[in-house]
Amino acid sequence: MKLFSQLVLIIGLVLGATSPGLAWEEPARGTDTRKALMDAIRPHAEWMLGAPVQFVVTSLRRDGVVAFASLTAQRPGGGAIALRDTPAFARGETFQDQDITDIHVLYRKSGNTWVAVHYSFGATDVWWSWGPICRTYRPVTPEVCQGVN
Repeated sequence: MKLFSQLVLIIGLVLGATSPGLAWEEPARGTDTRKALMDAIRPHAEWMLGAPVQFVVTSLRRDGVVAFASLTAQRPGGGAIALRDTPAFARGETFQDQDITDIHVLYRKSGNTWVAVHYSFGATDVWWSWGPICRTYRPVTPEVCQGVN
């Protein structure tokens, strides 16, 4: 199922890159916006995976006050996260063979602060294609929200 989720994301990126009229932008490396988005999900990632975490960005999109990210967590410098040694595993919130380093996030800007409103660790489906979520986040997830009311 993880492969399915990644495949949908890749298809979406290709369609997004070739679809006219898309308004979202990718905050560039080193920008305050990109840092703020990563910092908004960091406490949640550290709660699940332990500190410190660094993110590899697969997709990052912002349009106005909403944003979407597809990330992979790792230790600083590219080190793998030992899943059995994570706080989530110790609390019984994950299974021994479940890779929770793949993270999907929907953000909303509140004042000057980005907030990670909806997020998942190790999801095997495209949960952000659900109608009520699409109504708000369609500008940054158009490929999965086509035809969804």
